[in-house]
Amino acid sequence: MVDYAAATQPIGTRMPQMDGDLCRAAELQSLVGQPRTEIPVPVDVINRRVACTTCPITEDYSPYRLNIFFDQETGIVEEVRCG
Repeated sequence: MVDYAAATQPIGTRMPQMDGDLCRAAELQSLVGQPRTEIPVPVDVINRRVACTTCPITEDYSPYRLNIFFDQETGIVEEVRCG
């Protein structure tokens, strides 16, 4: 079903579809279990966050932000997700 009301709104006012992988986390799932030194240097540093699993981070949510979390003691990547 086409949402004609949304289609007539200017692009900047449309809400993103939340059913997709907007941050492209699926592309980097192979990092899980790897040392954090294997994390590629980002092209878009604004939409990527690398932090340890116990480090404090902001609680704001962005479906476009790629989060890569690693264990601080071992340096092993534990999770790659949007948020």
